[in-house]
Amino acid sequence: MDIATHTLGCKLNFAETSNLQKKFAAAGFNNVDYHQKADIYVINTCTVTSVAEKKCRNAIRQATAQNPDAIVAVIGCFAQNDAQQIAAIPGVSIILGNDQKHQLLEIVTAIGQQQTGSTPSPLYINTDEPKSFQLSYSGGDRTRTFFKIQDGCDYFCSYCAIPFARGRSRSATIAETVAMAREIAATGTREVVLTGVNTGTFGQHHGEQFIDLLKELDQIDGILRYRISSIEPNLITDEIIDFVAQSRAFLPHFHIPLQAGSDKVLKMMHRRYDTALYANRLEHIRRVMPDACIAADVITGFNGEDEETFAQSKQYLESLPISYLHVFPYSDRPNTLALKMAEKIPIPIRKARSLELHQLSARKRHAFIESQKGATHTVLWEHTRHGLPGAEMMQGWTENYIRLQQPFDEALCGTVTPYPITDSTIVENAAFDE
Repeated sequence: MDIATHTLGCKLNFAETSNLQKKFAAAGFNNVDYHQKADIYVINTCTVTSVAEKKCRNAIRQATAQNPDAIVAVIGCFAQNDAQQIAAIPGVSIILGNDQKHQLLEIVTAIGQQQTGSTPSPLYINTDEPKSFQLSYSGGDRTRTFFKIQDGCDYFCSYCAIPFARGRSRSATIAETVAMAREIAATGTREVVLTGVNTGTFGQHHGEQFIDLLKELDQIDGILRYRISSIEPNLITDEIIDFVAQSRAFLPHFHIPLQAGSDKVLKMMHRRYDTALYANRLEHIRRVMPDACIAADVITGFNGEDEETFAQSKQYLESLPISYLHVFPYSDRPNTLALKMAEKIPIPIRKARSLELHQLSARKRHAFIESQKGATHTVLWEHTRHGLPGAEMMQGWTENYIRLQQPFDEALCGTVTPYPITDSTIVENAAFDE
């Protein structure tokens, strides 16, 4: 039987989808492209914004249009938080939350055994509270993988539905995580991106610490590079920053969520830091790693962000030594405290402010790249060919996350080599997705 998967949202979802693909392949299923006709469609969903949920609904309709008789399984965060909305869409066969989606193969097999002729399966729904944890990593890219080391969050920020979708913070032990990292190394993967919902809380429920995991991972032969996909400002300690600066394999690339450049808004968001602490973290990084790439998440148009507050927030962002931003207009999420707050910002204003911050991000990114021109950095060269036949190029990321290119050379695929940053080697308009 043919199975097609479609993943929305974070790198955690991509790692989990890949894990499911491996299980189905081992059971004799054939993985095909989502745009092809398949017997089973799996949509791994996101609930961070209303836009993500809309994309999920569109993906379901695409699947049912391609094969009305297919089993359509909707899994993950949107399924966890709003199963009934998904159940109302014709053609959905299975809805699984984050704890049950790992049993999808067994459920699909059971449904297939129950089916007779063309009789459709009854809708199967299970969205119990997520409590289990399963290490997983993405596949398909011979140079890079997204490695899920943590899940869930205990913070319950006022705007965020993820703790309801993903459950409380949990992880495997350091020993278990390192064992799977060695498995990844055995595949020949050169770069590992550590992913989680609140990565810095890794190990807390085992009496272990994130920094100790980093030290163990740094010693694994075969893995040349690690990136930390995201870590909260209050959890990226001096010890972590200083370790990355002198480590063998951890790269000078940080993704540190900010969410608001205003202490007033941060307090309303129930964030666990203020703008002074955030600026202090960035200053420390720049002091020990001057060429580091630093990304920040920002939500604009949150409740109470009046014109004066937005202007202050934008000025603060301009002052920070950041390399680029991930910008999101605020979106009401079910079950969150923000739903009950006053001072709502009209949606057109949220969108206008989002555009302003996207433009600021573009300027920041341009300034960062300009500051690196003339330098030589190491690049992990990928296997994908770009451009026209006869003039094909290969691409890769520097350690500080600038995308470069050179004429394709098969012998360099999967290797890390020094390469200069110049106008001709930079890939214009590269997508920055960490």
